Amino acid sequence: MPTEVIMPKVDMDMASGKITTWHVGEGEAVEKGDPLFDIETDKAAMEVESPGSGILHHRAAEGRDIPIGMPVAWLYDKGESVSTPPESGAHPEDPARTDAIPEPVAGDVFLHKDEPPVAPGADDKVRATPRARRLARDHGIALGDMTGSGPRGRIQAANVEAFADGRAPLGEPSVAAAPASFHPQAGDLKVSRRGSGSGVPAVLIHGFASDSHSWAAFEPHLGNRPLIRIDLPGHGKSPRRAPASFTALASELRQAFDQLGLERAHLLGHSLGGALALAIADTRPRKIASLTLLSPAGLGPEINGEAIAGICRANRAESLGPWLKRLVGDPDLITDRYIRTAMKGRADPDLRAAQTAMSDVLFPDGTQAFDLTPALGRLAMPSRIIWGKSDTIIPWRHALRAKGQTALHLYQGLGHTPQFEAPEELGKLIGDSL
Repeated sequence: MPTEVIMPKVDMDMASGKITTWHVGEGEAVEKGDPLFDIETDKAAMEVESPGSGILHHRAAEGRDIPIGMPVAWLYDKGESVSTPPESGAHPEDPARTDAIPEPVAGDVFLHKDEPPVAPGADDKVRATPRARRLARDHGIALGDMTGSGPRGRIQAANVEAFADGRAPLGEPSVAAAPASFHPQAGDLKVSRRGSGSGVPAVLIHGFASDSHSWAAFEPHLGNRPLIRIDLPGHGKSPRRAPASFTALASELRQAFDQLGLERAHLLGHSLGGALALAIADTRPRKIASLTLLSPAGLGPEINGEAIAGICRANRAESLGPWLKRLVGDPDLITDRYIRTAMKGRADPDLRAAQTAMSDVLFPDGTQAFDLTPALGRLAMPSRIIWGKSDTIIPWRHALRAKGQTALHLYQGLGHTPQFEAPEELGKLIGDSL
């Protein structure tokens, strides 16, 4: 008999989970303990290991909520006959959710009991769930006209329903969230590289309303190791779009990280990029050689919403400058030339609109709407937090929520951007350890 793989429980309040990424394809071999799939809930995101060895069949589809304890796949012995999935002995923890229990069908997707398979059509090449295809057909909507909010842009039923109602699709800003000039774009996140040396590469993720150029003063002090920078969506040269949630944004960054194809990497993140680096480290622990968080978001609700809003709406150097000076401990570091250069990078109204939409999702009413403190407590790799004690954007005392295995480096006189304010000192600290 094949081995059943069930949806695990990763937090106390969890009733169901969503598989965001399978690491093993249909019909592929897997060993016990190998990474099997990523799971996300309202409170957690983590990598799930295989409970045994075998050939994987009857995978549940990515992006569908599955009750705790229900099967998501089966592991067959080599040579074992594979046909209809065996009847499961598992039961959901909440009997009231039995109407949401997916039934396995031929192929690699789970459908609801009242949801028949959808035959291929003109939109067959567009990534979409079977129910989304049926709804689109019923409403006479072309799938290609919509933006999906599921994994890798897959269109889900909620996207079709929102489109049919004339509402902004999930994953795109509403009219209230961003100016009309904001036009969501598809495509992969921009990745750039520097350095041709050997050794484990360092992956850098910048903060909100910034881009990969923000590491420029800091990078030379990391040595000649390979450096890889990722621009966030709506930032730098990445496509202009806004996430539906922090979870969706973290999934997009994980996908970009996975596409790098690295066996191991040192991971560094600043501010929002720090929160995203922590989310990646929590779900890709085997691939992270070390984790460095600089003034990271996600460790407490407080944030300077006034400064974020001021930076987002500034459309000339005179209005941007005062807010940029809030980022550093010594305002004299922010020269007129620096301000005008920064404003040139923010001249595109679509970029500012995309960032405004992102801030409305991630920092509603000037509050951090996501909490990564539990992930901080699960870290197994060498990790450190670096923070300036003159930070006026995110309170440095959030660093004190780190567990004992995380090193803390707190600097007097530095603000929210320590890698910009003291690049040589921090570069030596981090470079020596790498």
